[in-house]
This record gives sequence, structure tokens and C-alpha cells, in this order.
Amino acid sequence: MNGHDLISAGFKPGKGFAQLLAVANDLEVAGYSPELIFEQLRLHVPVEPEPIVLRTNDIPFGDFLKDSVDPTNAYQVANYAQVVTHMDALMRVPTLKGGAIMPDACPSGSAIGTIPVGGVVAADNAIHPDMHSADVCCSMAITVFKRQDDPKKVLDVAQAITHFGPGKRAKSFVRQNKDLIQLIGTFADNSFLSGLEGKAEEHFMTQGDGNHFLYLGHLESTGQLAMVTHHGSRGLGAGLFKRGRQFAQKSLRGSRIPPHQAWIVADSKEGQDYWAALQKVRLWTKMNHFAIHNTVAQKIGNAVDQQFWNEHNFVFQRSDGLFYHGKGATPSFAGFSPDDSGLTLIPMNMAEPILICGHMNKPEALGFAPHGAGRNMSRTQYLREFEAVTPEHIDVRFYSGTPDLSEMPGAYKDAATVAAAVTRHGLGNVVDRVLPYGSIMGGEFRWKHRK
Repeated sequence: MNGHDLISAGFKPGKGFAQLLAVANDLEVAGYSPELIFEQLRLHVPVEPEPIVLRTNDIPFGDFLKDSVDPTNAYQVANYAQVVTHMDALMRVPTLKGGAIMPDACPSGSAIGTIPVGGVVAADNAIHPDMHSADVCCSMAITVFKRQDDPKKVLDVAQAITHFGPGKRAKSFVRQNKDLIQLIGTFADNSFLSGLEGKAEEHFMTQGDGNHFLYLGHLESTGQLAMVTHHGSRGLGAGLFKRGRQFAQKSLRGSRIPPHQAWIVADSKEGQDYWAALQKVRLWTKMNHFAIHNTVAQKIGNAVDQQFWNEHNFVFQRSDGLFYHGKGATPSFAGFSPDDSGLTLIPMNMAEPILICGHMNKPEALGFAPHGAGRNMSRTQYLREFEAVTPEHIDVRFYSGTPDLSEMPGAYKDAATVAAAVTRHGLGNVVDRVLPYGSIMGGEFRWKHRK
């Protein structure tokens, strides 16, 4: 028996072919018929795994953006078309079982099939780093103070103690927080967090740039002073995301899955480690929010009446076992986190009220609500084509000293339209609002100009 005989029987030349031929000849000498020889050889041929590929057709997703689009507004129409194009491609990923786009959705990235801001997907036994975003656990936190206070004085104090954008806090300063040090002490046991301890210390009690802010106002219902912060996990989360993405892409090397859609198998050792790392980064971010809030409360000598928070760039596992990835989408279902208060925060822009919503758990929205009022165009396009007007009826401040004009209210979708969509679609039950006094934002930093 020779190699041609094996090829005619369906065996492919390559690694191990010579060994198969040697076995065939031994069996032939032993008196086996060709049919029995080929049957035995097939038991020795390693089974090639089917290549992991995208679905040929997408699956349906909930669309809560379409009916908020003004057909006469070219920017809104273009924004909607891009969001739907990305979602159509995204819903071909084989791990995904459902998806939705929120009324504030906008594109995020040029690679087709990138999850939009305001996008939600449910994945089976998979965690997709790019689908919870690099700004891991970007979130909102609120403190309601017991007594009234001069809002200007409070904003002055907040501006003096907070820190936005690049730069670090002194380690001697943050190490006074014993809970922080205890949390960081657990990083060494996790391959995705080990080595990021320095980032966790240096970036504690700092906030981001761009659309991150510290917002001061009062509750519409009671008039109580309220402070809201918006930021993620800073350099710590960015480091975790980078490692998670690299592992996901490496593990799917050779597949036909685009790199930005790669995943970590959730029930693998690495998947369990990554999930545990996400929970630790979540704790860090919550700690970071309320360290800022409690320091302000201490400085102004005002007692805290209520505090709660919620993530909008994160992964949540629900009772059905699926992993729900929200990128710029706010959970609106009971028990989304161990410390779920039953309320979620939905900001719009620096000049508009922040919505406080009770959960609605809309099935078609996968139990999510918007995270704010997204953009209809890029920052560059907005600055090129529109006049950026700073609102005069609120106290607007920029940490860097230079206004970031791309963050003006006109850069965002109409707040009233998004808020109306939340109610119209039953995405959240608006129970109160924080009416604005003023905001501190990062502003323009030198590194942006260099870039």
C-alpha cells in the first residue's frame, strides 16, 4: 500500500501522513483488507476542530433609537445608519444571543461590528473585553446631603480636593485608606491584575477627562443638595482591559473572528480569573467615587443622607447564565449588582438634569436603559461645523483651566428627546431628578494638544 492509496481513500498529506502509511503497511502484512485498514487508520487521524466563524446572518436586536431620529436632520440620520450597520455586523458573533441599542446610541470606532456606545449584548459563556470598553466600570455615583449648603462653596471645596486627567496622587496620601490597601493586596493572586498595584494607588481619588465630571445640584423632590460624579477605573481598568483583550485575541488566533470581537471563555480558568479581576476593579471604582464624595462631605461639615451608584461600562451575569455587556448602557433590572439600591442614574449633559430612575427590566432592551445623551458626531466634526457655546445659567468649571469645547451641551443629543424615550419605551421609571447648579470637568490637557 502506498501514499496514493491513502489519498484516494480521503486521507490528506501532511503532518503524521508517513506514520499512517507505516501503520497501513503493518496492517496489510497482518492480513487486513483495505476496507479494514482504512477503518483502523481513521481512528488514528486527529479530528480537526471546526474553525470558529461569524454567523452568516445576524440575529434581531432591540432598537430604541430609531423613533428618536429626526429624518430632516442629516447628522441624526447618519448617526443612526452607522449604529445599525455596526450592530448588524456585531450580531453575527457566534457567542451572542441578543442585543439592543439605547436611545442615546452612537458609533464608537471605525472597525465594522464594534459595539456602539449605548449598546448591550448578551453572550453565552463568553466575556468580550471590547464589548465592556477600555474604561472598565465607568459609572455614576451620587451623594445626597442632609442639610442645605451654599452650592458655590461646595463646588469650591470639590474643585480643591478633586483631580482630573493625567497625573498621580501621592502614595502617602492614598495609603491612608486602609480598605484600598487591603483590596490592592489581593491583586498579586490574579494574573490579570498582578503588577497593576501602582496604578491602583496613584490614580485613586482622580477622575478622567472628556465627558467625565463632578456635578452639583439639588433634588427636584426635596431640594436637598446632591453631588454626582462620573468616571471609571482610570489606569487600573485600562491595564486590565489591555491584558484581557490581548488574551482574548491570542486565544482566538487562527479563527475568523475579528480582533475587536474576541472573547475569553467564561468557564475557563482564565475566564474565571478575568471575571474576578472585573469585580475587584468594580470595588476600586466604587471606593474611588465615594472617597471623593466623603472627603467633600467632611470638608463642608455636612452629613450624608443617601448614597448609591451604578456602572454603565461593565459585564453582568444574570440568572439565565448569560453575560450581559453594557457599553454606555445602564442596568435597569433588580439585582444587577450586590449593592443594587433599586435606582440608577442617567445623566444628560452639564446643563441638564440628571435622571434618577427605578428599574423597569424591559425584556427587548435586555433590562438596560441609556447612560445619558450620546453624540450625533465626533468631537472633531462638532468643533469644525458648530459654534461651541458655554451655558451661562450654570457654574461651569474646567480642572485644567482651559475649556474643552467638545463637551459643550450642543455636542450631545437633545436631552429632552432621550429622556422622553426612556419613559416612552419603559426603559426606566423616572422617580426624581437632580437639577443643575454647576459642573467641574477635566478640560483640555496639554497632552491632547501634543497629540
